[in-house]
Amino acid sequence: MRTRTRLARIAAATAALAAAAVFVAVPSSAAPQQADHHAPAKAKPTIVLVHGAFADTSSWNGEVTRLEQRGYKVVAAANPLRGVASDGAYIKALVDSVDGPVVLVGHSYGGSVITSAALNDPKVQALVYIAGFIPDQGESALDLTNKFPGSTLGDTLQQVTLPGGETDLYVKQDLFPKQFAADVPLSQARQMAAGQRPVAASALSEASGAPAWKNIPVWDLIPTGDKNIPPAAQKWMAERAHAHTVVVPSASHAVLVSRPDKVTDIIVSAANATTK
Repeated sequence: MRTRTRLARIAAATAALAAAAVFVAVPSSAAPQQADHHAPAKAKPTIVLVHGAFADTSSWNGEVTRLEQRGYKVVAAANPLRGVASDGAYIKALVDSVDGPVVLVGHSYGGSVITSAALNDPKVQALVYIAGFIPDQGESALDLTNKFPGSTLGDTLQQVTLPGGETDLYVKQDLFPKQFAADVPLSQARQMAAGQRPVAASALSEASGAPAWKNIPVWDLIPTGDKNIPPAAQKWMAERAHAHTVVVPSASHAVLVSRPDKVTDIIVSAANATTK
């Protein structure tokens, strides 16, 4: 009897040890894993900068440096300045060549161009206007300039007739610093005057098509010392577009040259909003 009891105890102990061994041998990967609820961070958008009339890509030099220091890829586009529709198509092709999302930034007439270029383009996450036109369908740069008093640009323009009969417009070099870049150091403003790129006169009177800003978030920087586009017109356009607006007191139309920190900050604000 004692022997049987002892054998039963040994068998029970052996079974318990075997069960424990099986439990320990279960691979750790079989244990339930805790779900990772952290979504991957969105990639920073590429910043595409579009200059306006009487300027060139170098007007963005301050912003390019600052944006690259903050880790952004930047493309300063050479705006053809030939017409809203054709310039818009050119910039759209450039945007489509960029990998990933884009924040599109336009200065002055460049605002009309990005309004056209971004239409129905899912890559464009935000539009940023710097002293720029924000036209609705059927409106031209001239229409919007003349909507409010204050522009003195017309009296400073020089016309150049091209072989095909079209007309290019320049700002007269001796008047350029005061008209376009009053808060830029005079020596630099004179260099800008000498290197300005002309705009086709027909581009400023060309009616815009359907505007992209009705479906894309908008940021707008308004310099109150602008003598090209009346600040009142810029404010009216910004309000109509429900833009996130920054006002820079006393800054000239060339605010992208004179206040690159302010311009960079609003571009980064727009870019940050796209990555949330």
